[in-house]
Amino acid sequence: MTTTIGELADALGAVVLGDPSHEIARPAHPSEAGPGDIAIAMDPKFVKLLADCPAEAAILPAGSDAAALEAYGLKAAIVAGRARVAMAGVTTRFAHAPDVAPGIHPAAVVDPTAIIGEGAAIGPLAVIGARAVIGANAVIGAHVSVGEDARIGEAPLLHPGVRIGARVEIGDRFIAQPNAVIGADGFSFVTPEPSTVENAKEDGVIAAATRNSVWMRIHSLAAVIIGDDVEVGACSTIDRGTLQATSIGSGTKIDNQVQVGHNVKIGRSCLLCAHVGIAGSAEIGDRVVLGGKVGVADHLVVGHDSLVAAASGVATKVPPRSIMMGSPAMKRDDYMKTMMALRRLPGLLAKLSGK
Repeated sequence: MTTTIGELADALGAVVLGDPSHEIARPAHPSEAGPGDIAIAMDPKFVKLLADCPAEAAILPAGSDAAALEAYGLKAAIVAGRARVAMAGVTTRFAHAPDVAPGIHPAAVVDPTAIIGEGAAIGPLAVIGARAVIGANAVIGAHVSVGEDARIGEAPLLHPGVRIGARVEIGDRFIAQPNAVIGADGFSFVTPEPSTVENAKEDGVIAAATRNSVWMRIHSLAAVIIGDDVEVGACSTIDRGTLQATSIGSGTKIDNQVQVGHNVKIGRSCLLCAHVGIAGSAEIGDRVVLGGKVGVADHLVVGHDSLVAAASGVATKVPPRSIMMGSPAMKRDDYMKTMMALRRLPGLLAKLSGK
């Protein structure tokens, strides 16, 4: 998968120093790059590694000039603007395509009533259910299952072990990493009499007579609706709704091991990091970022353009454009004041005790 410095720079919209016809085979860390590689040194702390690097090409930080070629023995270089944007372009150019042969593998099971678009590649032991519709240029790995009446748009990439449940609707260019589950039943149960949870929420007391003796399932009759350009990480789960569909807006990216409960509504272009858990019927606005291990309680609203820091527990409504931290989560300034006061607490206690 070779390319020239000039071709890569054109794809990145970046400036070339030196020979644009110089060929490269792969991007590499400066500590590991060889003569045929392009060393990724967009961070100034990596530039110094080029002095001992045999690579003849590099991507350099903004502001670099032709003097860098001689200084580091380079034949060519690309000068990046925003480093991580450049990294996105570089990794896209050199990404490894999934090794799924075109067509439908003989060991796959495709129901006769399913509709598969042109250009599909379906791997071994995949199962496509009755009346499912899958758009053109689908890549479906081994052991994937797509339930009955599911509808998936064009160019999906379903890695091995993905499960798409019945009646799920997904837009174009969907990506699901291994073992993601879309459309499992929601976790919804009720007791014939008020449960300990209901007592605790309403009265703050669990009555002596309360017993969680029998849990009755509330079935999830609705589905999951996902927009375009959504990605779901490995082993993440999105539960179907009870009467209304759980929904994920276009452009949203979901990391590994994320739990999205039944009836949840997630807006457009959100970012949900690893181990996020969103309880049933919560609403997440557009462009919200939830850091790793954030928990959002049921029936809450997180306003648009908000950021919730890692390991925070959201227990109240979050206004739009908020920065929240802590458990229970509070606005950043309040959290910082609370932490400062907490650090002073041992000294204050010592003074009060006369020690």
